[in-house]
Amino acid sequence: MEWGGEELELHPERAIYWPAAKALLLADLHLGKSAHFRKAGIAMPGKAGFGDFRRMDKLLRQYQPERFLLLGDLFHSEYNEDWQQFVRLRQEHPGVRFELVGGNHDILDLRHYEEAGLEVHPEELREGPFLFTHIPIEEELPAGVYNICGHIHPGVRMQGAGRQSLRLPCFFFDRQQAILPAFGKLTGLFRLSPRKHHKVYVIVSSQVLHVSP
Repeated sequence: MEWGGEELELHPERAIYWPAAKALLLADLHLGKSAHFRKAGIAMPGKAGFGDFRRMDKLLRQYQPERFLLLGDLFHSEYNEDWQQFVRLRQEHPGVRFELVGGNHDILDLRHYEEAGLEVHPEELREGPFLFTHIPIEEELPAGVYNICGHIHPGVRMQGAGRQSLRLPCFFFDRQQAILPAFGKLTGLFRLSPRKHHKVYVIVSSQVLHVSP
């Protein structure tokens, strides 16, 4: 995928790599969600969220980025033991600059972010032609500025030859913004209805496939 002369590599692990900036982008990780549910008395497997940490580590080792941009909702809710696992992940990649663009779920005390070595941008980050936010920008953007965001957990319904259908996570590109799929596997999907001017890339197993609205 290309925008404004900048190449964006879409990865089936629900990530974008921006080669020119050596930056790896994720949104809506919602780490600690399984522990949060267990604390509330909702039965969850003990290692339900472990796969997300493993996937992050795999992406960091694959791309060896200089920057790791987390576009909001890094941690699902209040502090729990999963936060220390994130701190350990951060420590295992000392050469990577971890940055968080704040989302509506990012409610931890600032000291926890400092402990993890996170650089926090409360609402937005402007880099090159891109404006990184958590919540999609609704107002018209200046010419030459493209919003990359999360929050929506985008998905689309794919219809088979018969009556069967399947909801799949996707990268959703509009005229002025790109919405990343939620990285966390416990997040669910919000089904969008693409129009002709949209570009939609669905994630099927280990592939990212462009589909026409």
